[in-house]
Amino acid sequence: MNLERENRIRAVIRQSQPDLTVVLENIFDPLNISAVLRSCDAVGVREVFVVYTEKYLTKRGLKVGKKTSGGAFKWMDVYVFEDLDECIRRVRERYGRVLATCLGESSESLYALDLTQPTALLFGNEDEGISEEALALADGNFLIPQVGFTESLNVSVACAVSLFEARRQRAEKGFYDRQPLLDAEQQEQLYARWEIMLKEKGWQRRYAIPVNKDSAPLLPVYVERAEHAPFPHKLRPNPQTKFDL
Repeated sequence: MNLERENRIRAVIRQSQPDLTVVLENIFDPLNISAVLRSCDAVGVREVFVVYTEKYLTKRGLKVGKKTSGGAFKWMDVYVFEDLDECIRRVRERYGRVLATCLGESSESLYALDLTQPTALLFGNEDEGISEEALALADGNFLIPQVGFTESLNVSVACAVSLFEARRQRAEKGFYDRQPLLDAEQQEQLYARWEIMLKEKGWQRRYAIPVNKDSAPLLPVYVERAEHAPFPHKLRPNPQTKFDL
């Protein structure tokens, strides 16, 4: 690896936001998931949580690649759940609070939120939005103010708007330069993990990591782990979300 490439990777690591994440509930359009990954990488999010509870979406064998995600899949962990309660439990353990996008009387404006605090942003299905079950589990809900006739944005657009508002607030606090959220040791650990991943071409990271109640605790993003493809071909011969990203 040449020095310019190394410096670029180290700069990205230094600006990572390990206490900000996105949760996607029953998002079925692979292009939307791809766009979300790009937005997450752009603001320093290093892991994303995907939960499928609808029968027609389960066992999808979520696979990612490099074209429409711009290769963002290499730089983050994607966890996939089939149990909403377990997903929210694990996310809350890691991020403290979960805020859902929902248009309702109790919804706060995105721009009234303090997104410098540890936060998981929950986005719902393209057609139906957040489920009642997910909304009940969330710690609050917000909306993106709009003045047109449409009442909602495409989920990937809504995610991007929300993440870049978080980035704006966090930049003012110096989280991208003066006060990095990963300490020096954690940054070195993440660099070592990514260096190994790049040598192996990162093919394993095209597969989301399945998590259930019996799974081990999730490792911090900077901790090295055995990378592997979790979905045996014989169990998922033709995944619906096999998109060429």
